[in-house]
Amino acid sequence: MSNFQLSGLEGRVAVVTGAGRMRSIGRPIAQTLAQAGCHIVLTGTGRQPEAYPEDEKQADWRDIASVAEAVRGCGVDALELVSDVTDPDSVERLVEHTLSRFGRVDFVINNAGAARGADRVPVTELSLDEWHKVMNVNLNGTFYMSRAFGRVLKEREAGGAIVNISSIAGKALPPNTAAYAASKAGIQAFSASMAREMGRYNVRVNTICPGVIDTYRMDDVGRGDAWRHLLKNIPLGRPGSGEDVANMVAYLCSDQGAWITGQAYNVDGGHVVQH
Repeated sequence: MSNFQLSGLEGRVAVVTGAGRMRSIGRPIAQTLAQAGCHIVLTGTGRQPEAYPEDEKQADWRDIASVAEAVRGCGVDALELVSDVTDPDSVERLVEHTLSRFGRVDFVINNAGAARGADRVPVTELSLDEWHKVMNVNLNGTFYMSRAFGRVLKEREAGGAIVNISSIAGKALPPNTAAYAASKAGIQAFSASMAREMGRYNVRVNTICPGVIDTYRMDDVGRGDAWRHLLKNIPLGRPGSGEDVANMVAYLCSDQGAWITGQAYNVDGGHVVQH
C-alpha cells in the first residue's frame, strides 16, 4: 500500500514572506513546501548579523540565504530577496523578480509580521508610531502582497492559493494587544472578503491563526513560570512548532484543499474555539 501524499504542489512556485529566522514559522513553511516539490521565493528584511539572536550567531545563520540553501537541498530552486512588505513599490518589484525567474506564481504565503514590542500596552498608553508600525506590517503588508500577486493569479487563469498568517489573538482579542489583535482580526476579515472575489478565478484565500508557537517571538516570555502558565491553557499540553503551521499551509495549497476558501483555521492545540 502506498503512503498518502498531498498532490498539486510539485513544480509550483510559492512566495513566502518573513522567512529568514531560524526559529520561526516562515522557515518551516518554506522548507515544507520545498519538500513537497515547490520552487520557493523567500523574502526577509535584510537583518544585519549583529542583530541576530545568540543561537543564530552560534549557528552561523545567514538569514534568508540559509533558508534558501536548505530549500535547494530539497531538489528545487530558491530565490531569496530582501523585500519590505510595507512598501508597495518593493512588493511590485518582488512580483517582477518572481515572474522573471520562474515565469509564474501559484501560492502566496503572507507570513511577515511585526515583532512583539512596545505595542503590548493599554490603548491609552499606545503610541501612534507603534500602532502604525503594527498595522503597516501586519495588515497593510498583507493587503499589498495580496493585491499585487492576486492580479497575477487572476490573469494567469490557472488558479492558486493565498494563505495569510494571522493569530488567535485576532479572535481571542486579549487586553494590552489592541494593535496586534486588531491587525490580525483585520487579516481574517480581509481574507474572507477577498476569497469571495477570487473564487471565480479558482484562487483560494484562507487564513491560519497560530496559537503559542515556540519561536524567537516568544523569547521575551522566557521559559519559566510565565511560559508554563501559557501552556496550561492549551488542551493538548504543548506549544506548537513552525512545522505545525507549515503542515496546514501545505494542505491549503494542495489539491486536497481545493474546495476550501474564505476560512480562518486555528492551529493552536485547542487554545481557543472561536471561529
